Amino acid sequence: MVKLRSSAGDALSGLLQNGMTLAVGGFGLSGIPSDLIDAVRDSGVTDLTVVSNNMGVDGKGLGVLLDNNQVRRVLSSYVGENKLFATRYLDGDLEVEFVPQGTLAERLRAGGSGIPAFYTPTGVGTPIAEGKPTAEFDGKTYLLERGIVADVSLVHAWRADAEGNLEYRHTARNFNPLVAMAGRVTIAEAETVLDGEFLDPDHVVTPGIFVHRLVHTTREKFIEQRTVRTRDER
Repeated sequence: MVKLRSSAGDALSGLLQNGMTLAVGGFGLSGIPSDLIDAVRDSGVTDLTVVSNNMGVDGKGLGVLLDNNQVRRVLSSYVGENKLFATRYLDGDLEVEFVPQGTLAERLRAGGSGIPAFYTPTGVGTPIAEGKPTAEFDGKTYLLERGIVADVSLVHAWRADAEGNLEYRHTARNFNPLVAMAGRVTIAEAETVLDGEFLDPDHVVTPGIFVHRLVHTTREKFIEQRTVRTRDER
């Protein structure tokens, strides 16, 4: 099976449909699969459920799907950098399920591991627990959370080989490995795709068995917030 595709659009060909669930790696604008996100936008699919730590910023990252009115529902941990997201949510145009960050990570890992649900103390006694079963273990109350399995997962890697083995760099190694596990079909974009050789097994974070298609990306990375020192005028 040849996993490497010529473009992000080719990598997503035949996979996207209205109403599907899409899991996307990254944190803010760090480690996001920008080429694949843009290809989803260009496909025109709508009514999407998006699972991601957050929804990017206005006009960048997953924000482009909000701009294009392609998202119906979001499962996310942090949304404070996107004004359009806040506006649409407050206006009732966007369905949002807020998920504690650690719980979101574990729900993705559980889904990718074939675990349908698990108990956690996080969220007990808060609005997060509304409508969810609870149980008591060793005198403490725990909340039942469901694993997440996405129709398609999109991830960004630093390096990959032709078999789809992935290595991440710095902040990109946040939600990307978990998202890669949780997809029925997983598409990866990588900054470097090795030609004729394989990643050192000790460096592989996501084994190629999880990755179905692969594309090389060369685009410049976004900077979400730039902080510099005040110039010394002396």
